Amino acid sequence: MAKATTQKNTGSGSASSKSMFDTFEIWAEANTKKLFAGFLALSLFFSFMLFNARISEAHDDALYLEGGWRYVHEFPTYFYTQNAPLYVLFLGLMTKIFGFKLLLFKCFNVVFNFFSVYFFYKAFYKRIPFAVLIPVMLFITCNHLIQYFASMTFTEAFYLFLQSLFFYWFVKLYDALKTEPEAKKHIKLWLMAGLFSFLIATCKSVAIVAIPALILFFLLEKQWKNAGFALGAYLIFKIPYEIIVKLIWGSQNQFSGQSKILLLKDPYDKSLGNDDLSGFIGRFTNNCDLYLSKRFFQLLGLKDENSVDVFGFLSFIVIAITLIALFYVFKHKNKVMVFFGMFTGAQLLLSFFILQARWDQPRIILICMPVMLLLIYNLFYDTVKNSSMGRGIYTIAIGLLCCSVFIASFKRGTTNLPIVKKNLAGNIYYGYTPDWQNFLKCSEWCADSLPPTTLVASRKAPMSFVYGKGRKFFPIYSVIKKDSLTQQSNPDSALAFFRLNKVTHIMVGSLRIDPTQNSGQVINTVHNIIQPIMEKYPNKLKLIHTEGLSEQSYIFEITK
Repeated sequence: MAKATTQKNTGSGSASSKSMFDTFEIWAEANTKKLFAGFLALSLFFSFMLFNARISEAHDDALYLEGGWRYVHEFPTYFYTQNAPLYVLFLGLMTKIFGFKLLLFKCFNVVFNFFSVYFFYKAFYKRIPFAVLIPVMLFITCNHLIQYFASMTFTEAFYLFLQSLFFYWFVKLYDALKTEPEAKKHIKLWLMAGLFSFLIATCKSVAIVAIPALILFFLLEKQWKNAGFALGAYLIFKIPYEIIVKLIWGSQNQFSGQSKILLLKDPYDKSLGNDDLSGFIGRFTNNCDLYLSKRFFQLLGLKDENSVDVFGFLSFIVIAITLIALFYVFKHKNKVMVFFGMFTGAQLLLSFFILQARWDQPRIILICMPVMLLLIYNLFYDTVKNSSMGRGIYTIAIGLLCCSVFIASFKRGTTNLPIVKKNLAGNIYYGYTPDWQNFLKCSEWCADSLPPTTLVASRKAPMSFVYGKGRKFFPIYSVIKKDSLTQQSNPDSALAFFRLNKVTHIMVGSLRIDPTQNSGQVINTVHNIIQPIMEKYPNKLKLIHTEGLSEQSYIFEITK
C-alpha cells in the first residue's frame, strides 16, 4: 500500500517485478518511526558535536546580536534595516526577557534547527519515495554547514525552521483542498499558510517570493478563488505588521536600508555609483557560477571547501538538471513538489540577480539545497528505477554522497570538540587566529579601560560590541572621504567626519586577508584612513594601547 502511494505521487509506473527499491520502500514504511527518531537524534548529535560558542568572523551574526540589543536599549528610535528584521526582533525579545546571553541564543538556534528537521520530514513524508527522502534527510541532519549555523546567531537555523513550517502547512492546506475544494471551509489552514508565508518573508527578504509563488501556483491550477485567499491570508498579517512598524518607527521598513546597498556596484565603495541593467545581468551569471558550480558541490562534499574555481558548464548542468526535474514533477502532476520547486527556484533567481557576487557565501544556496536535492534525486530515482544496473548506480552514487557528508561533519566535529570545551570553560578567544584574538581583546580593553563617554571606530563594530561587553562602537566599512587620486582618505575631511560623529578613538586591527595564513596582507580599510592623517598631522593620533606580540591591534586617541 505504501509503495502504491509513493508511485502515484511521483508519477512513476509500476515495476514489472519487485526490485530492491520496492523492498526498501516496504522496509522504510514499516520502520518510519525509527527512521524519524534517528534523523532527530542525528541532528542533535551533530548540533552538539559541531557546537560553536564563539562569534563568526563573517560579522553578520554579531550584527544581528547588536541589533537585538539596540531594540531593547534604543527603543523606539532604532529599527533594524540592514536586511529582514524578524530574527533580530526575536533576539531583542530574548534580550529583554533573559538579558544578553550569547550561549542561550545559540541554544535557541539548536532548537530551531531540530524542529526544522521535524517539520521538513512531516511535510515530505509519503510525497516522494523513501529512497529519495532518506538521503535528503541525511543531508539536512548531518551537513556540517547546516549544523554550523545551528549554533550560530545567523538567520539560517531560524529561517529553515520557519520554511519547514511553511512547507508543512502548505501540504496540509493542499490535501484539505483536494478533499474539500471549498476554500472557506479551511480558514484555519489558510491562516497558518498566510502566517508562515509572512514570517519567512520577514525573516529573509528573498523569501518574499513565497506569495507570488503561491498565487501563481493556484492560478496555474485555475483556482482563482484560492489565489485570492492566498494573498488575503498573507495580508491579514502583513498589513497590521506594517501599521505597527509605521506607528512606532515611522517610515522605516526592512527594505529601506538594504535596497540602497544592493543597488551599488560595490557595497564597500559608494563612489562607484549604482549598477545598471547589464551590471545586474552580470551579477546573475557570476552568482550562477559561484553558487551552482562551486558552493553546490562544496556542500555535497564533492569539492574542497577552500576552492575558488568556478566552471560555467557545471552551472549550466545543474540548472538544466534542476529544470528537467521540475518539469518532470509537473508532467507527472506531483503538485506539492511543483510548488516547492517554484518557490525554491524563485528564491535562487532573486538572490542571483540582486546580490553582489563578492558576497559569495554558502548560506545563500544552503537554504535551497534540500528542495533542489529532492527534485534532482527524484528525477535520478525515477529514471533508473526499472533497470537493475541503474538501481545499483543510484544506490552507490547516493550512498557515497551521504557518506561524504557524514564523514566531513564527523571530522569537523572531532576537531571542534576541544575548542568548544575550552570556550565553555572560559577561554572565549580560543579557536580564533592570533589576528582575531588581538582584535577582540582590544575591543574588550576598550570596554574595561576607556570612559563610557568615548566612542571607538572599528572595522568590525558588531564583533567589537559583542566582545566589548555591549559597548557601542562606530562602524567603518569603507574608506571614508576617499581621495580619487590616492584612494585614501582626505585627512581634513576624515577628521571632520570623526568630529561630526563624536568619534574619540580609532581601533586598527591586523585582520588577515587570507584567514588561513599570516601572509602579511591585512584588511587595510582603517589603515587607509589614518595614514594620511598621520602624515599631515603627526600628533593628531596618539597610540594608547597595543594588543598582541604579532598581528597586533592598536587603539589611537584622536587628540584635540
